[in-house]
Amino acid sequence: MLCVVVIEHAFLTSDFSFAVVASHSSIDTPTFYKFTAMWSSQQGSLLLWAFILGIVSAISLAATRHKLRDLVPWATAVMMGVAIFFTGLMLFGGGVNPFEVLDPVPVDGNGLNPLLQHPSMIIHPPMLYTGYVSLTVPFAFAIGALLSRRVDAAWVKSTRGFALIAWTFLSIGIILGARWSYTELGWGGYWAWDPVENASMMPWLITTAYIHSIMVQEKRGMLKVWNASLIVASFSLALLGTFLVRSGVLESIHAFGDSTVGPYFLALIGVVVVGSTWLIISRLDILRSERRIDSLASREAVFLINNLLLIALCAIVFWGTFFPLISELLTGTRSTLAAPWFDRYTTPVAVLLVLFTGIGPMMSWRRISWQGAKRVFTIPLVVAAIDFVLLLLFTDAADSIWALITFTLAAFTVSALIQETWRAAAARKRGAGGSMAGAIWSNAVRNRRRYGGYVVHLGLVVLLVGIAASSSFETKEDIKLKPGESAQIDDYTVTYLSPTIATSDQALIFGANLQVDRKGKSFAELHPTRQYHQVTQGTRSIASHFDGEATSEVGLKAGMRTDFWVAVEPNTTEFERRARLADSLFATYMREKVLPVVQADPGKAEEISLAAIDLLDRTTAKVIEGYRDDSPALPVTIRVIISPMVTWIWIGAIIAIIGALFAAWPSGLFRRRKAT
Repeated sequence: MLCVVVIEHAFLTSDFSFAVVASHSSIDTPTFYKFTAMWSSQQGSLLLWAFILGIVSAISLAATRHKLRDLVPWATAVMMGVAIFFTGLMLFGGGVNPFEVLDPVPVDGNGLNPLLQHPSMIIHPPMLYTGYVSLTVPFAFAIGALLSRRVDAAWVKSTRGFALIAWTFLSIGIILGARWSYTELGWGGYWAWDPVENASMMPWLITTAYIHSIMVQEKRGMLKVWNASLIVASFSLALLGTFLVRSGVLESIHAFGDSTVGPYFLALIGVVVVGSTWLIISRLDILRSERRIDSLASREAVFLINNLLLIALCAIVFWGTFFPLISELLTGTRSTLAAPWFDRYTTPVAVLLVLFTGIGPMMSWRRISWQGAKRVFTIPLVVAAIDFVLLLLFTDAADSIWALITFTLAAFTVSALIQETWRAAAARKRGAGGSMAGAIWSNAVRNRRRYGGYVVHLGLVVLLVGIAASSSFETKEDIKLKPGESAQIDDYTVTYLSPTIATSDQALIFGANLQVDRKGKSFAELHPTRQYHQVTQGTRSIASHFDGEATSEVGLKAGMRTDFWVAVEPNTTEFERRARLADSLFATYMREKVLPVVQADPGKAEEISLAAIDLLDRTTAKVIEGYRDDSPALPVTIRVIISPMVTWIWIGAIIAIIGALFAAWPSGLFRRRKAT
């Protein structure tokens, strides 16, 4: 903790004697981004890993201080080993020590990457890292259970909360990353099957399978090998996700590191995978299931099928993500698989997951009778059939077969979840009296895992419906307009009113004022911009803005039914020409008029430098003014995307996260203990 405090203090006070501060912050960086800039760096992200690991390790050991005495020492050793790796990497890994100092100390820093100056993106990394690190706890206890030969469900019960916490934080991190991509990058989507996006998704999928699978071990003493393998895979994929973000081995807009730590991470992943596999194989004699699956028509069978689907989905994502390396290894040519390939193979699996999300809660343990099946499946099937007919008659869902199937199965699943909740509440109401709402709440509090799981399932179904609708019925069009011109897209008329140009700290901001009408009525006024950030190194000039990062601020009118999204690509050719001419004149003036004065009187260097910066700012203002007056009729390219039900993606994610928090919340946290 002390190390984090020291580094954060250095960022907040702009102490550029630290190399990490000079590389990822500046005097002009806003205070909020100074505070969060630590984990934008490779050094800071490793320090964050070690810091979070210390916290979750301490909490896990405090929670198990009076139990599992034979395996806790082994689990402690595993967690200490992981901590030693990360601290050792910072100390001896080369170039990743957060306390490396500079001499001489620079006057200012390079500043934070403009792409990271967004609230979602700043919160996104620590959320993902907390999810990754929290998986260390169940992994360590699984290894401890194998080493101590205590492979009953005790270690699962003691660490399932950390698995839920890991799943929750991974979910938050993933959805924040999707939101950042949707509003900041300017390409119009929320998921591009980017390698780093996939790296966060893979441990989330396997952790989802693990959370379902451990219920079978707790209830029936089955799937012990399966569960140990799943948690090893989850932790290994978490390490792999950290590796991909920081190694640069695969090209990604989300990767902000280089390859200095790549070999060390690969070595750790190899040790984890090989060592864990050997340990599981060596304990097969005590990992045999106490029982077998009695019937395919049982909850444990459905959970197993659900697990196989999740693993299949993870395998598809893994193959597509690493295909560039695989193809280069086999053919010598690096080839990539684009988003359509991922969509083609993941969509059928995701649709089946929607189905089994509804079937699972309705099944009984061991087997369900024919009468029981009719009782629980009749209403959901009728609701699904009615929904299917209504979709065909009154919507365009038939234009996309996968969307139609998803909407139908979503109706089945939601009705199944409502039915199970209602029936259990009705039974409780008959026995204890009171209101139906009170019975539902009482049942939920008594069985947080079950009802929290229902809420999670509901949220994921809502999210998948939003994805199916927005991806299947999206309208995307690039239009080129001059001020005063309009374009018709579906029911909307887009009018380009006027261009805008402004400056901010180290950025030129080109934008467009747009009026959007729908069926002749005003719908929205949108103001998308494109920001060109000045390079932070080298000679400062006007044209240097176009040599740095460029970011987009989209115009968005979000709604429950439809999102209207616009981004602008300005025509900057004329401005760049004027900027380079002004830079040339400014450089000549500095060389011929200012430099001789500085050489004659070095004591005036700082005063003259400040005057030169002020002159450059006034020159920039003059160039902007001239451009605004002389070039009002230049056309710009406007990307328009009309996506139905995108808002339901964010709503579904929030519902799922609330359900996960409810399930993970300790039921007796605020309950006073009885004296013995």
